[in-house]
Amino acid sequence: MSIYVFDTNVFLTLGHYYPRRFPTIWERIDRLATAGELISVREVRNELEYVCSFEHINNWVQVHRHIFRIASALECQIVAEIFQRKQYRGLVRRKSILKGSPVADPFVIASAKSHRRGCVVTQEENRPDGARIPVVCDQLDVRWLNLEGFLEEQGLEY
Repeated sequence: MSIYVFDTNVFLTLGHYYPRRFPTIWERIDRLATAGELISVREVRNELEYVCSFEHINNWVQVHRHIFRIASALECQIVAEIFQRKQYRGLVRRKSILKGSPVADPFVIASAKSHRRGCVVTQEENRPDGARIPVVCDQLDVRWLNLEGFLEEQGLEY
């Protein structure tokens, strides 16, 4: 059993999966969230409040607020370790710092790393030329999937 840690962009992609059209997907997501097998971090919830325009996603987030966890001491330590590597400091964009907008990426990675069977679910591409979630996950030996990989692993089809 994996613990799936969802990134903001997964929720935004799921915005196109309307619950009435994709009930099987949403039933499974609800079940995983209730069982504690699908989690996220508080910073993802903050990013969603900042950028999400999908009413059904905003409603789902409100109903499932419990999955958006505050970073533990171990997770904060992992975030600090991530930022000790200069090449990963790009996870926080200068624009986000100047605007004071939430930044979830390092916390998503840290959350998955802190769980024995943690797996990041992100829509970011694995490009070795920058500070991207898949690159950092690979370096830290954290399993990651994109949404399609998650749906496949869960045996979900359209």
